[in-house]
Amino acid sequence: MSLEINATEQVIKIAAIALKGRLDAFEAPALRKMCDIYIADKYTHFVFDLTDVSMLDSAGLAVLVSVLKRTRMKNGDVRLVWPREEAASRILKLTKFDQVFVSIDKSEIIPRGF
Repeated sequence: MSLEINATEQVIKIAAIALKGRLDAFEAPALRKMCDIYIADKYTHFVFDLTDVSMLDSAGLAVLVSVLKRTRMKNGDVRLVWPREEAASRILKLTKFDQVFVSIDKSEIIPRGF
């Protein structure tokens, strides 16, 4: 009897996006457009480094939620590096994003265990 070998390859594309400044209604469309390009290119995992984000509003939050929904539909996920700025981290806590998104340390930009 001969040995039968079946191998499959799984490539996970992870987009690590570092943001600096305000993620608001004026800047959110540019981030959404960039994420659309990555998703069209079959990226299913995203890490948003929010370390240097000073402020978030509903438009910025909507982009994060949209990417989360779209990636999860393709068995992907999103991780967040929490912002240093109190105003930005407060809005994430108030909107319960800390319970929806997995938070990682900056040292884990390419996370393990998706």
